[in-house]
Formats: sequence, C-alpha cells, structure tokens
Amino acid sequence: MRVAFVGKGGSGKTTLSALFARHLAHSGAPVVAIDGDINQHLAYALGLDEDEIFAAPPLSARTGEIKEYLRGTNPRIPSIEAMVKTTPPGRGSRLLRLLGDDEVHSHHVQEVGGVPLMVTGAFTESDLGVACYHSKLGAVELYLNHLVDGPGEYVVVDMTAGADAFASGLFTRFDMTFLVVEPTRKSVSVYRQYRSHAAEFGVQVAVVGNKVTGEDDLLFLKEHVGDDLLAHCAQSSYVRAQEQGCGRGELEPHNTRTLDLLRAAVDARPKDWAAFQKHAVDFHLRNAAAWANEATGQDLATQVDPDFRHGPTALTAAV
Repeated sequence: MRVAFVGKGGSGKTTLSALFARHLAHSGAPVVAIDGDINQHLAYALGLDEDEIFAAPPLSARTGEIKEYLRGTNPRIPSIEAMVKTTPPGRGSRLLRLLGDDEVHSHHVQEVGGVPLMVTGAFTESDLGVACYHSKLGAVELYLNHLVDGPGEYVVVDMTAGADAFASGLFTRFDMTFLVVEPTRKSVSVYRQYRSHAAEFGVQVAVVGNKVTGEDDLLFLKEHVGDDLLAHCAQSSYVRAQEQGCGRGELEPHNTRTLDLLRAAVDARPKDWAAFQKHAVDFHLRNAAAWANEATGQDLATQVDPDFRHGPTALTAAV
C-alpha cells in the first residue's frame, strides 16, 4: 500500500512519516520510505547523524537510467526522450516489486534506522531560478507508476508541504493520504484546501492531529476537522529528544497507539488497481496536452496501452 504524508510546513509530517515508516519496519513489514519533500530531512528524522551523508544516489540524479530500465521493450516508448514523468506502463514495460532485485532499488535504497530509504535529492545551485522541485519528483512518479505492491507491503512518502502537492498528478498515486494538522487556524486552512482538491479525484484523506497538548487542542481539531480526524499525536518528549540528538527513551504509549491506528486504516483500504491506472492515464493525457507533446515533438497519447491492466496480473503476463 502506498501512503503519503502531507500538511502545512512545520506541522510535523516529516516526523510522522519517519515514525510510521520505522513502526512498520520494526514490525517486520516490507517497507520503503521516500523523501519527496524539498527540504530532504527524512533521513535525519529516521536517525541519520547530522554529520553523516546519505550515500545512495538520489532518484533525480538517475532519471534517464530509470526511464531506460522501466520502458523495457514497450513498443509505444521508442526512447527515453519520449518518456515523461507521467508515461504509464504498458505491455513490455518493466514493472517493479517492492525491494526487488532491480535497477531502481539496487542503486537508490539505503537503510537508515532500520528503514530502507530512497530520496529525490535536494536543489542544487544549477537548479536555482531555472527549475521547480516537481522536476525532481518525476522519478518518484515513474517509480510508483511501475510498482506492483502486494498485501502487507508499504511505501511511505514524505511529500512537499501544503497544497503544492497538487502541482503534479503524484497525489493520486497513493492508497491513503494522511494530512497532518496542528491545532491552529493556518494548519486547518491547509486541510480545507487539500480536502477540496482531493475530493475532486476521489483521493482518500484522513487527518492526523499533531502537537496536541491538551483537551482544548483536541476539541479545536474536532470542531474544525470533524469526522476526518482519524487519530492524534500528543506533544512528544521522545520526539523532542530525538530532534536534539539525544536518541534515548521510547515513543509514548498514546503516540504508539496512534501509529497502530494509522496502519489499521491503511490495511483496511481496498487496493483499486483499475482506479490507479485510470488516474495514471488521465494525468498523462492532461500533461501531454499541456506541455509534453510540445516538449517531445510527439503525440504522447499513443503511449497509452488500452489493453494493459495494472496490478499482479500484469506481473504474471510479463513473465
């Protein structure tokens, strides 16, 4: 199952992404975490020391190689120049299994704090003023488009802050989106904006309250979020100690129970491969018309394979 954490900047979505991914990994579940935020702090939230460097190459550094691998023998994609971030898989494309022995996982995964992690990569000096961060997220979109994840497998993505996540079709690539909301008016405002956009596309959103210090905070969230409030995390001395580099103690029992509730909500979601593929095709056609046809000099609508059915059956057909 694919899980995204979104929310206002500073709401704690990176911290919750790390806590949830580590919670899954420590239970023995297969999981991959992906840092899709411009700030690239997930590795440190998982336990990488501040003076350490994440050694695995970022996904954005090898987008061309990833495209070459994923297009496989798909006759609808004659070259990597014709393959854009939204290009959906078809017959002949290489599909991925979580943590499989493939070009993507073998090059880009590094374990941090017991969690296999991939990163998109930070802005470089050459990017400043000439590129938006969504150009780097294209490799994540390609990865998720070609991934066939099975029951009890998890991908946890720390997304960009605020409604900026809607600047690409990546927000439709998830089975569950957790919107992290603080008990503040600004954070609730981001929730309302995100909920409105998500509803247009049938994207499942659940709210996780964060930094709750008492009953007044919880009542505020219930008043403004209502039934969308799935669970909440209390202000955590454990998290503060981790952020200060102390690394001692254990997560509070209430917050651990919240992580259990999040996992239960994810596990209860049915996997809808038909909807997933429909969203992939719809956003590909939208991007083709908006910019990609002109950028590549080709009609990218021809990349859509009408006979391709995503999911486990596609893996069987590819064998």
